[in-house]
Parts: sequence; C-alpha cells; structure tokens
Amino acid sequence: MASILVVEDDEDVRPLICAMLVKAGHTVRQAGNGVEGVKLYREAPSDLVVTDVVMPEQEGLGMIVELRRINPSVRIIAMSGGFAYDPKLYLHMATSLGADRVLRKPFQVADLMSAVNALLAPPAAPPPP
Repeated sequence: MASILVVEDDEDVRPLICAMLVKAGHTVRQAGNGVEGVKLYREAPSDLVVTDVVMPEQEGLGMIVELRRINPSVRIIAMSGGFAYDPKLYLHMATSLGADRVLRKPFQVADLMSAVNALLAPPAAPPPP
C-alpha cells in the first residue's frame, strides 16, 4: 500500500492513528513534532503526511509550508482540536497553507480512513476525446 508519515505530539493519540493505518495495510513512520516530521520526510518522502496542527518545537502549520517547499505535490491531512482557540481557525489556516484535507479532533476512524483513501486514490483518467 502507501507510505504514511504521522506527526502528532500526543503520545496517546499517535499510536492509535498509526495502528489504524497499519491495520489498513499502510507502512507508517511517526514523529512527535514538526522538526522530527520534516527530518523524516527529507530522509524518505512519504506518499501522505498526517499531521497535528498544534505541536511543540514546530507546529503543523510551519511544517506544511516546509513540506510544500520540499515537494509541492505532497499530500497532507491536517488535524486539530484547537485547544484554547477555535479549531476551525487552525484548520482553515492549514488549508490555506496547503493541507489537502482537514479533520477536527476528535474524529471517527471512518473519517480518517475516508480522507486517507481519497488522497491516495489514483487520479481519475481524463475522459476520451
């Protein structure tokens, strides 16, 4: 299947997301913040990056910008619970900086898998002339 990089600082949430993706047949690498995530991506680009937005070291927003510089076609899912601020604001910023899909925490497994499957699906063939 696909190679997926999960970047999430929450030590309880990250293993759950990784387990869901592994169960679906994907190869998963993980990082606890944006600095680690960018480093892992530079070492071996993934087919998809799933990242939290609010993290220590480097937030997901900065990481999205940096990943887009490295590879403009990287596929990114951003997720946020927002903490003290409205998560919709963070997710809107993530979209405007280049996230392909956003998920508001807490989300359902089906929502994550739907976003993953949509972004990993091969592009549709153009209609015949």
